[in-house]
Amino acid sequence: MGIGRNVIAATLAVSLAACGGGDSSSSNNFTASPTPTPPSTGGTCSLASRQQWAREQIEEWYLFPDLLDLSVDPAAFTSVNGYINALVAPARAQSRDRFFTYVTSIEEENAFFASGSTAGFGIRLSYDTANNRVFVLEAFENAPAFASGFDRGTEIIALGERPGALEDVGTIMAAEGPQGIVDRLGPSDAGVTRSFRIRPRGGAVTAVTVSKADFPLDPVSDRYGAQVLNDGGKLVGYINLRTFIDTAESDLRTAYDAFRQQGVREVIVDFRYNGGGLVRTAELMGDLMGAGRVGSTFSFTTFRPSKSENNVTEPFEQVSQAIAPTKIAFIGRGGTASASELVANSFIPYLGNNTALIGENTFGKPVGQIGLDQPECDDRLRVVAFQSQNVNGEGEYFTGLASVFPQTCEAADDVSNQLGDPAEASVAKALGFLRGETCSAIAGTNGEQGVRSVGPRQQLLQAAEPTVAQRETPGLF
Repeated sequence: MGIGRNVIAATLAVSLAACGGGDSSSSNNFTASPTPTPPSTGGTCSLASRQQWAREQIEEWYLFPDLLDLSVDPAAFTSVNGYINALVAPARAQSRDRFFTYVTSIEEENAFFASGSTAGFGIRLSYDTANNRVFVLEAFENAPAFASGFDRGTEIIALGERPGALEDVGTIMAAEGPQGIVDRLGPSDAGVTRSFRIRPRGGAVTAVTVSKADFPLDPVSDRYGAQVLNDGGKLVGYINLRTFIDTAESDLRTAYDAFRQQGVREVIVDFRYNGGGLVRTAELMGDLMGAGRVGSTFSFTTFRPSKSENNVTEPFEQVSQAIAPTKIAFIGRGGTASASELVANSFIPYLGNNTALIGENTFGKPVGQIGLDQPECDDRLRVVAFQSQNVNGEGEYFTGLASVFPQTCEAADDVSNQLGDPAEASVAKALGFLRGETCSAIAGTNGEQGVRSVGPRQQLLQAAEPTVAQRETPGLF
C-alpha cells in the first residue's frame, strides 16, 4: 500500500523556520507514513545510536541518494539534527533539501496534526528589516493574545518580562536583529508571561501583559476564513486556510458547501502564510474544487526507484460539497509551501490562464517527507522521500510557483486591512484577476533559501529552534 488518503502525509513547509539543527532558514515539509513502516533498529537512546538509526533510515529512503555525504563523522556533532544536516548538505547546496529532513518529537507532532495543539501567545509575527519594526500578521481567536487586543496590523513597540522592564523593539532589532525579539518572547511553554506596549491597527498605544497558554489552532478563522464576496453582483468564494491539519476537514467542507449552495464558480484561495501540512487534507481541498473531474488525476507521488512500490496516482474523488470553479486565484507569498503549493500546482493543467498566483513568489518545495518512528526515544525522522507532480508530470518548482504559473500578479501584503477584506491589497488584486484585469507579473524567484518575505521589507519572524507548530505555521509565537 502506498501513500494516499489513509496515511499521514505532506507537511509542506510547515517549517518556515529551522526544520533541522538550529538553522534560521525556513522550510516546508510534506509528511507521510509509508506502509509498511520499517521497524525501529532498537538499541539505546544514546546520541550515537540515534544518529546511527537516522543514517540507516536516510540511506534507505532518501529521495536523492546520490546527494548524501556519507563520509561525515557523527562524533563531530552534538545533536542528531546537526549530523542529519551534514549528511544532506549536498542536496541542500542544490536547493533540494533546505532543512526539510530532521528529527522531531512523535508526541508533539501527533498532538499538533490531530488538533492543532500548541502553546504560545497565538500570534503570527513579521519584522521590517529597514525600519526595525515588528507587526502582527494574524491573531488566532482562541489564544491569549487575541483576547488582549492583538490582531492583524498591531505593532509591537516594546516588550519585556514585566511591565517595568520593557525594551524598545527598534533598539533590540538594531543591536541584535530579529533573533533578539525571538529570544525575548521566551519559550513556547504555557505560563510564560511577557509584557508589551502595542499599537493596534487604527488604535492608540496601550500596555498589556499576556501569558502563553495551550490552545488548539483553528485552521479556518471563524471571522474571515471563509466568505462569499459580492464583487459587483458576482459572487466569489474566499477561503483562507492557515494550515493543513485534520481539524481543517470540517471547516473546509462547510465552506465549500456554502459556496456550492450559492452558486459560486470563482474562488480566491488564500495560502499566503500556509507552510503546509497533511497531504490528505490537500487532497480533500482538491476534491472540493474538483466537481466534474472525479476520476481524473489530482497528483502523482513518486519515490526513488528502489521504493517505487510506494508510488501513488491520486485521483479527484467524489465529495458532496464540491464545486466546479471556472477560475481560481491563489494568494501566495514566501511563507507558502508544500501542501499549499501541491494544491495550486495541481490545478494549473486544468485551468490554464484561468488560474493565477497573486502576491509574490512561493517558497518552492515540491518534495515531501515520510515519518519514520523510533518510539522508545520519541524520535520521528522526517526524511525527504518523494516528489509531487500534477497530471502533466510538472513538479520542478524548487524556486517557487511563479516559475510555473501561466499568470502571476504582484501584490502587497496589506496589514492595514484584515485578511479577506476586498480592500486588502492581495485580495483586491485577486478580484481584479477574476474580473479579467491586467496586472504586473511577479518578478524574480524566491531563490534565497529560507527567507520568507511577506511584503515590502517584511519577513516572517522565525524561531531558530522551532516547535512542530512553528514549523507548520510560519511566524507563530
